[in-house]
Amino acid sequence: QVQLGESGGGLVQAGGSLRLSCAASGRTFSNRAMAWFRQAPGKEREFVAAISWSGGSTNYADSVKGRFTISRNRVKNTVSLQMNSLKPEDTAVYYCAAERAGYGLGSAGVAEYGYWGQGTQVTVSS
Repeated sequence: QVQLGESGGGLVQAGGSLRLSCAASGRTFSNRAMAWFRQAPGKEREFVAAISWSGGSTNYADSVKGRFTISRNRVKNTVSLQMNSLKPEDTAVYYCAAERAGYGLGSAGVAEYGYWGQGTQVTVSS
């Protein structure tokens, strides 16, 4: 069974940092682009960051550019999201995702991703 499992969420004050991790099990995702999305209450799921299958290119939402960094370890089948200078508007459930097809460059489109984790809550207090 294919599974993506997120960890590292929690409660942090504005200006603080968190590091989210996502581990894949059941199959390898080393040839698939990986991404992080988030969903706040009452809002649609939105793109946060993505990394290409090779790890050579990254893509960020404007709202997190310069504050968040996505990285991956293709050998360990993990992807991470380092979040710095957190703001209350970053509060959401964060989801790890793997693309459907493979060998992608890291699209921002939610429809490109066919494998999803269960999500981890990030709460930023003001």
